[in-house]
Amino acid sequence: MEKFKTFLSMIKVEHTLFALPFAFTGMLLAAEGLPSLPTVLWIVIAVLGARSGAMGFNRLADAAIDARNPRTAKRDIPAGRISRKEAGLYTAVSFAVYLFAAYMLNPLCFWLSPIPLGIFILYSYTKRFTFLCHIVLGVALGLAPIGAWVAVRGEVSTSIVMLGLAVLLWVAGFDIVYACQDIDFDRKENLHSIPRYIGVTGSLYLARALHALAFLIFFSAKFMFGLGWVYLAGVMLTGIFMLYQHAILKPNDLSKLDMAFFNLNAYISVTIFLFTAVDIFL
Repeated sequence: MEKFKTFLSMIKVEHTLFALPFAFTGMLLAAEGLPSLPTVLWIVIAVLGARSGAMGFNRLADAAIDARNPRTAKRDIPAGRISRKEAGLYTAVSFAVYLFAAYMLNPLCFWLSPIPLGIFILYSYTKRFTFLCHIVLGVALGLAPIGAWVAVRGEVSTSIVMLGLAVLLWVAGFDIVYACQDIDFDRKENLHSIPRYIGVTGSLYLARALHALAFLIFFSAKFMFGLGWVYLAGVMLTGIFMLYQHAILKPNDLSKLDMAFFNLNAYISVTIFLFTAVDIFL
């Protein structure tokens, strides 16, 4: 159990707040309310299993790189608090849980389940060959509302794909900002990221543009899903969070990056979910 707690710490299980609320949002939109309790439970299990496995695999794939990076050298695998074998075991179990949950939801979920799995694995290696790694991470998290929609309806729609695109742009934007702190290391190790090529200032402007596009799609979701003023109020609030997120970050001062990355992003995903839920149930 002690090793399992270390694994949960290693994968930052609390950051499930980035993906799970959007999965719940897709679930509520698909059901136009609350689906059956078993469906809700299996969606939660699927998201937790997928996210835990994806993070575990990423930590394994990047263990040697993390050990050379002063910022990440104290992570659990490089620091020796959990072995590669132990991390691999928990990662395999997490993916198995995800696949079983997909099987329990419906046939389409199960048949499509290898696609997210492949994206999770691909993402862990993208920094080695392409600066589009941020986009691939966005795709991984953008699948959360789409997967939940499929879990409820057993089909895919254009509207939910657009919501997934909004999540993709939002995630890619904040991942670009987060990567700014590793510019020097990426250049030294010949790793690929957008900040490595366009610098901190260019990266902050690009992230703002991606977040502006994400905001516009979140706004348009009101009309795509027939939502009301409560949802719209939630979107406006997320817009304020995004503005503040970028206002506290300067090209020459990234000291508030953790607050911008962790706290405000959690506020954004939870706000979209809560205001969607209230709008639907009113």
